[in-house]
Amino acid sequence: MEVIADADVAALYGVETKHVNQAVHNNPDKFPSSYMFELNMTELQNLRSKFLTTNVSAMNRNPTKVFTERGLYMLATILSGERARNVTFAIIETFYKVRSMKRELLELHNESDKEVQNEKMKHFGETLTDIVMPDLETTETESSLEINFFIGKVKHSVKRIRKEK
Repeated sequence: MEVIADADVAALYGVETKHVNQAVHNNPDKFPSSYMFELNMTELQNLRSKFLTTNVSAMNRNPTKVFTERGLYMLATILSGERARNVTFAIIETFYKVRSMKRELLELHNESDKEVQNEKMKHFGETLTDIVMPDLETTETESSLEINFFIGKVKHSVKRIRKEK
């Protein structure tokens, strides 16, 4: 399981570690063990010895908390700060796109016009690619339709290259 230490989370969201720990303390019901847990002394020593980049102080009075990806998302919704707010917006936008894709997939299944199917498939593939690989730019697309899972299997190829910055 991949996790990130509270101090590293604080740096990521542009807040102090105490704000991260306070958010957890004030919202314990929002952090089940699959979102966040505290390291015991053995785990902490192991972390310090194996990962030099981890930002964990030996002088810390509180047990070091580590967060899973889901815990990071939950923290973003609680913390105040521009970075945390931007992460929350990104999470909401992604969730919205996924829900829209579900509706589009159902519409695609009910569509009988091949041209409309191809357009819907193209949009579906582009949206999926935007979610999974947002840092890439579309260079060309290709669509085909194969019906195969419960309601259908969609095959859409998108060739992308890394965006120039």
